[in-house]
Order: sequence, then structure tokens, then C-alpha cells
Amino acid sequence: MDMPCIPCSGAAPPLHTPTPTPSSQGEHRLTEPRLSKISLRGSLDASGAPDPCISPATAWTLGEGTPVTPPGALQAEMATKMDVSPAAVPPGPGKTLQKQWLEVVGVFHYVFAFLFLVPFAMVLLLFLLFTRLWPLSVLYLMWIYLDRDTPSQEGRQIMWTKRWRIWKHQRDYFPIKLVKTAELPPSQNYVLGAHPHGILSTGAFSNFLTESNDFSQLFPGLQPWLAMLSGLFYVPFFREYIMMHGLRPVSLTSLDFVLSQPQRGQAVVIVIGGAQEALYTTPGQHSLELLNRKGFVRLALRHGASLVPVYSFGENDTFRCKAFSKRSWQYLCQVTCKRVTSIAPCIFWGRGLFSHKSCGLLPLPVPITTVVGGPIPVPQCSSPSEEQVDHYHRLYMDALERLFEEHKESCGVPASTHLTFY
Repeated sequence: MDMPCIPCSGAAPPLHTPTPTPSSQGEHRLTEPRLSKISLRGSLDASGAPDPCISPATAWTLGEGTPVTPPGALQAEMATKMDVSPAAVPPGPGKTLQKQWLEVVGVFHYVFAFLFLVPFAMVLLLFLLFTRLWPLSVLYLMWIYLDRDTPSQEGRQIMWTKRWRIWKHQRDYFPIKLVKTAELPPSQNYVLGAHPHGILSTGAFSNFLTESNDFSQLFPGLQPWLAMLSGLFYVPFFREYIMMHGLRPVSLTSLDFVLSQPQRGQAVVIVIGGAQEALYTTPGQHSLELLNRKGFVRLALRHGASLVPVYSFGENDTFRCKAFSKRSWQYLCQVTCKRVTSIAPCIFWGRGLFSHKSCGLLPLPVPITTVVGGPIPVPQCSSPSEEQVDHYHRLYMDALERLFEEHKESCGVPASTHLTFY
């Protein structure tokens, strides 16, 4: 619904300056005010010409209602001072109300699938057992048993799911970016270590299992496979959903099968920190569970697959989390639950579904930048020694740390921040 026209108000008021906000590390970060249109038309009509009913000085407002100079006026002022034409200054970003809701729906689909589909599917199966439809539950359980080896072998990936439009809406919600720093020739297999785990590993899923950022064009000839908790491939209905998107169990049998294929260019993506690293998820912190995680190095050595470090900047900032001290009883309960169920019970919250000012389970719209490092050549050795494993593990950690240091400032991380390994 269009709002009524607002009469011209004269000169534009001064810009609202960013205010520093204290972060969890005692630093100060500038919080930029978010611009939003007061009308669905903004200051342009359908043909792109300025709307005569709306003054350029009042066409844009801050989220809190404070008027500011619109991007068009700012561009004109900049062009005048720099002695260039206004067309040379890029236009300010803007999203329609429909686009914003499509992005929310895209993110809600992802959150619902990975947080609620598992318990929903299990409750549905048990419920059917006590109804006249109980044969359906029995037949499906038999199907899971007979089909138990499929996830660890060829799987059932459906390629067209990678190009669902909903993934691009999810990408734009944050937004999510994919950065390539080196060539990964398809004549070689790869083991990509994805960091950090965060809450939902949104960056790894969006960039490697969907075409939202054109992975196949950026890395032609590579076939990515994202490994996840093996037990989830026994959950009814959910197993079919994750298999069709190209997820695989993070088991020795599953990963050996992929890297043993005669066709080269297989890229296994492993979130190395796993559920334990999810417990370290804190906005502004970059703590990784890696010192004693060496299984991925042994896997690479057995198949001669190059190791590739990957870091998703902003992954830990998509949710606000409650982290407990390692000496607290709360942390002990989390670790105990993780050992029994392989799932870490994290306490986290984001924004609400209908309002960004309320609390809910939608992630915060924080930019996520996934940076793919260069390959570390690894020789093929069917029975690698501990010395070999330790050597290439150290090379990998050094490469990951260099990748973080080289790109952290361009991704909004303070220069004083460093990786912490556990």
C-alpha cells in the first residue's frame, strides 16, 4: 500500500553519524544506520523518473525514523566535489518489500529444515504407527534398512536442486559471498576443511552445495560433497532431503568411496570442528577445534588428495549465543549430551520472523564471506605414519592461519583479532 505523498521540506538535514558500539571483546565498532524507504515507490515513479510528490531530501529515513539525505542527493554532492558526473557514482542499494520477504522465506526454509525437520519427521513416523496408516511407517522403516548403504555410496543427489531460486534469496539475505584465491585444477581430488562450524554452517552449505554464487563457474570441473553427521542419514524423510542436496555421512566408508572414484575433481568438504566447535560460537570470536582433529589429514594422505583451507568470515556472527566457561556445570552438560547424541545443545537466538527488533530463530543479516585458500599438495600413502600426519596437519594449520590473516580486515574483522586453536 502506497503511503501519501509528503510535501517538499526544503534543505536536507545533516546525516546521522555512525555511533561506536562496544563489542564483546571490549572494542568499538561503528554501527551504520540502515536506510529504508518511506514509500514503496521511494522517490522514483514506475518509469524511473523522480516522483514530484516526494522531495529528495525526505525520500529516505533511518530505521528509527530520523530523516537523512537520500543516496541520489549524496551522489550528486560527491560528483560536484570530485568534478565527475553523477552517473559515475554507483547507486545506493535498495530492496522492495517483496524481495525482503522472499529472502526471509528463503532463510526460514533453511532454518526449518535443519532445526525442526528432524524432530518433526520422527514424531510423524511414531504418530502413524498408532493409526490405521501404521503399515506406511513399517514399510518406510524397512526401506531405510534396505537403503542404509546408499548415503555412503552413490547417494541420490538431484542436480537441479542446486539452482533453486530460493538459494539466491537466502544468499541475498545476509549477503553470502564466495572468494577464490587460487586455482583448483579438476585433474586432482581435494579435501576442503571448512571453518568455523557456527550454528548452521550456512556459508559452507550455500557456497558448496548450491549455485547461489556460481560455484561450478568459479571452480569448473569440481564436484563438491559436504559431509555431515552420519546419524542424521537414518532419520526418516530428513535423509531423503539431505541426500538430494549432495550431503554425505562424515564416515570413513563414505569419504573413501568418493575419493576412490575414477573420475577426478572430487571435492570433499568437511566441517572439521564439528559439534564441539559449535559450542565455541560467539559473535566476534574465532575459536576452532583443530589441534587434535587429524582424521581429515589421514584421509587426504591415503588418497593423495590436496588439502584446501576454507574460512567463512561472519559465520559466528549470524546468531547471538550463550557460551559457558569450560569449568562450568552447564558446559559439562553440553559436552555430555554431545558425547551421547553427537549433537551439541547450543543456546542461541536471532531475530524474529516478522520483525528484526524481536528475538527468534532467524539468523541475523550479517555478511558471510567464504574464502577458499590454495591447495596443499599431499602425496599418496596407503598407510601414513604419525610423523607424516603431524607434518601435513601443521602445514594445514599454518595455511589456514595465513588465509585468515590475509583476508580478515577486508571482511570486517579487526586487525588485532587472531585465530584460537583448541
